[in-house]
Formats: sequence, structure tokens, C-alpha cells
Amino acid sequence: MAKDYDIGYGKPPKHSQFQKGQSGNAKGRPKGTCNLETDLSEELAEQITIREGGRQRKISKQRAMIKSLMAKAVKGDVQAANKVLQLVERLIVEEDPSAAQDAPLNADESKILDRFIAQRGAAPEEGGDDEHDQ
Repeated sequence: MAKDYDIGYGKPPKHSQFQKGQSGNAKGRPKGTCNLETDLSEELAEQITIREGGRQRKISKQRAMIKSLMAKAVKGDVQAANKVLQLVERLIVEEDPSAAQDAPLNADESKILDRFIAQRGAAPEEGGDDEHDQ
């Protein structure tokens, strides 16, 4: 068999090349095949039956996972509590970050802040610069 052109990288032999009018993936991705994000959101939206307070109710799997995580956190599971707090911070606090900054301190928060300042040393002067003499 005589070669009428070079065979090598990017130049396959004629017998293994695609025929004219025929693509490399003729069937392609099957219709109705979803990506991971779609599959996950559909799975989380599915309804399941749970027993709560002696009665049955239907809730989404996502809601069931949140209920389970919250129950573990309330029982003292530190990892679950940390995850709940991360979710709260990411989803709730980020919605309005200015609200948390502008809110006045309540009595408990003021006591904690005063204790912290006392442990760190003298309180910085109001209106002064924040640089410390070394």
C-alpha cells in the first residue's frame, strides 16, 4: 500500500479518518441528559415523607437535610453547629452586610467588648491614631 501523504500526529491514515458527511460523534449527547447541577437540584427538590410530632408530612429532601443538620447542631454536634453558622453567614448575613455593621451593640455585646479591651490593655483613645509605640 503506497502512502500518498505523511502519517503522524494530527494526520491519521485515510482508512481511520471520518468519511465525508459523517461527524466524529454522530449520535452526540442523548436528548434529555442533564448536567450535574440540574440532577442535583431536581434530587433536592424531590418530596419525601417524614414523621414529625407523631404525624406524617411531605417535605423536600433539601428541607429534610437542613432539619437533620439543625437537630444535630442543637444536640451539641460541633461540626453540625459550625456548618449551620457557615450557612447562616453565607446566606443571611451577606444579603445585607451594612445592617450588621450599623446595628448598635446590646448590653451583652458591650460587656464582651469591654472585657476584651481590658484584657488587651488600655482602650485606644477616641479620635487618635491607631499606631502603637513600640
